[in-house]
Amino acid sequence: MNKIKVGLIGAGGYGGCGAIELLWGHPDAEVTALIDKQDVGRPISDIYPHLKGFCDLPLIDPDDPGCPDNFDVVFCATPDGVGQNIVRSWLDKGAKVVDYSGDFRFNDPETYIGYAKRIGRDKEHASPDLLPKSVYGLAELHRDEISKTSLVGNPGCFAVSCILGTAPALNGGIIEPGSVICDAKTGVSGAGKNPSPAFHYPARYDAINAYKVSGHQHVYEIERELGLVAGEDVIITFTPHVVPMCRGILSTIYGQLKDGRGIRDVMDAYSSMYEGSNFIRLFGPDTSLTSASVRGSNFCNISLNVDERTGKMIVISMIDNLVKGQAGSAVQNMNIMFGLDETTGLRNPGRYP
Repeated sequence: MNKIKVGLIGAGGYGGCGAIELLWGHPDAEVTALIDKQDVGRPISDIYPHLKGFCDLPLIDPDDPGCPDNFDVVFCATPDGVGQNIVRSWLDKGAKVVDYSGDFRFNDPETYIGYAKRIGRDKEHASPDLLPKSVYGLAELHRDEISKTSLVGNPGCFAVSCILGTAPALNGGIIEPGSVICDAKTGVSGAGKNPSPAFHYPARYDAINAYKVSGHQHVYEIERELGLVAGEDVIITFTPHVVPMCRGILSTIYGQLKDGRGIRDVMDAYSSMYEGSNFIRLFGPDTSLTSASVRGSNFCNISLNVDERTGKMIVISMIDNLVKGQAGSAVQNMNIMFGLDETTGLRNPGRYP
């Protein structure tokens, strides 16, 4: 079988670099072109020297007449607003598309507008007719739909951690749907590659802060997905924080247990829902975990706990924001879209320490 030809748009950013790291050894896929508007002509290994000898392809301007267009799949590792203007042309050329941004996470223009306003994009979607055709790219919840589509909207990194950490409790009916609180921390790489004063080393070193306390854009997809699982509307309290580390997300999730429910009910609900999910690892209350245990991997580690005094379920959900929260999910979705084992190219323990 011929290898899947992958085109990376926005290849010079962290999302593009992450995809290259995962795909260079993929037995059934290969990166055939790196497309970006910055650093045109430079080999990617000049920008990321650790790729030297693994991927030395140059960055190509998307407007270059010689830019290849014969891809089987395109990863749009681009900011919000870009994919919705270019995805149609790739679909028309016969390529499947995985878009990293929020452009295709929602299936109707009204919901998208609500999301877009949260990120300062008070504009209508440029390709609203494609929204009903897109599938939300969280494989653990939408594996079957992903296998049948040509357009996937990769989930947000906070959303991956919070949805995976909460869904089984709602699916199993063991917590009150209106009681969910997600307290989440992320490393600074979640802000992307472009520098800004707020992420300058002196500003971030030894400093932690909450941000978008009552208006983070990922709340839209978290509540939508949890509502689908619960079979009713779910409203959550979500507070994101930036902590002084490079990569990783740790979400502490609280939910009020229904009367009579305890740790055994929690563990049964999570084990049942995630049976056969290759990238979910469940741990009981006696195991101490850190974000380093998922660094560089596509795993989501979930620690299950119950506070018997308050009747609260407390779940700790950890991912690497650049892998399971971004490029790893993209490769996992690609595998499913092409009928491959979804672990292909992804089954590794990560990096420790």
